[in-house]
Amino acid sequence: MAENVLVPQAIPLAPDEYNVVSDHIGELAFINDDGDDLPNFFRRVDSQEIVYQPRRRKAKLVGKYLFGDVLGEGSYGKVKEALDTETLQRRAVKIVKKRTLRKIPNGELNVQREIQLLKRLRHKHVIKLVDFIYNEEKQKKYMVMEYCVGELQELLESTPEKKFPIFQAHCYFSQLIDGLEYLHSHGVVHKDIKPGNLLLSREEILKITDLGVAEAIDWFDSGDECHTSQGSPAFQPPEIANGQEMFTGFKVDVWSSGVTLYNMATALYPFEGDNIYKLFENIGKGKYTIPDSVDDKLRSLLEGMLQYKAEDRLTIQQIKHHDWVRRKHPTTPGKVKFKSLGDDGDTLRSLSIIPYLEDLHCSDQSDEEYDDEQIFSEPHYNNSSKNNKAVVSEPSTDVKQKKKKHKGGLLSSCKQS
Repeated sequence: MAENVLVPQAIPLAPDEYNVVSDHIGELAFINDDGDDLPNFFRRVDSQEIVYQPRRRKAKLVGKYLFGDVLGEGSYGKVKEALDTETLQRRAVKIVKKRTLRKIPNGELNVQREIQLLKRLRHKHVIKLVDFIYNEEKQKKYMVMEYCVGELQELLESTPEKKFPIFQAHCYFSQLIDGLEYLHSHGVVHKDIKPGNLLLSREEILKITDLGVAEAIDWFDSGDECHTSQGSPAFQPPEIANGQEMFTGFKVDVWSSGVTLYNMATALYPFEGDNIYKLFENIGKGKYTIPDSVDDKLRSLLEGMLQYKAEDRLTIQQIKHHDWVRRKHPTTPGKVKFKSLGDDGDTLRSLSIIPYLEDLHCSDQSDEEYDDEQIFSEPHYNNSSKNNKAVVSEPSTDVKQKKKKHKGGLLSSCKQS
């Protein structure tokens, strides 16, 4: 048994091996030392002494479009403001990365469908696709569309009541019905009508957008039956909530438009639930109530649009000829307007391209190009002053090499001599 006992043995070390760590401990002792003769490696700085220098905005051109600030961001990508450098028209560019689309179910298919539909649709109340650019190297798609100030959902959330005055709700709803009439006449079912997909221009013209889940009915089909739906749950009709395999497409848009009008006029939803399963259960039953504050004509319109059976719902033509829609509602106080994004009171949200134009045409040739992300460099200290302040500035060429570009263009003569 003694032969099987393992006896630990000491491993011999080279003469200098055990001194490697101990020899370097002294070199790190200065980290915890407060002496003034230590090298300028770490310096304790009060947050009030840090001065941040504003980062210069870098101009970015894609084709003939000069990009500005970000207008919004969704699951598919960002939307940036842009300026057409040839016509000087204001645009909105939806930037979609192919890598992002692969992570979204049916993402690439939805974007391709939206591009194909927008190319052939031209109407006052449907968002216009002005141009389309695909960058093969960066795998990015740029959808250049007409510019809008904001979306209806943002306008609703900006007011404490979360609803519009009746005359304002009537104005937007009438435009929505006109846009839907055009879409349906071209065999297009939107399938995702909601305030978040309705934009407003500076002239308060409503634009139907986001046709990613829309479906084009074949011209030779006798009906408007659809088989798939990917719309927002709160705006789906009972036939979709109950899981029917086939449903009438145009009546789906009528239902979701009724829910949108219900929300704009009452700040509520006809159906609610703690989760999507409870929500669909309530929608499937089709039972809802309308607040007593709603007048009889609006109540009649809502009940007609939110009928449980699709065949009993009002058609677009019946909605257009309804008494509440045809009536001219008096203007009352409390109209909801877009709020300024900053503290300047600019409710119309003026052009954000100006700083980028200055960088493109009026910047010094010695200026360096920086990335879009904010860059923070190591603090620089002025040892000659009494109160040393750490200035967080752009990185110097000694720390990070940057390429210098010569800015040219029609306004290159405005450079300082």
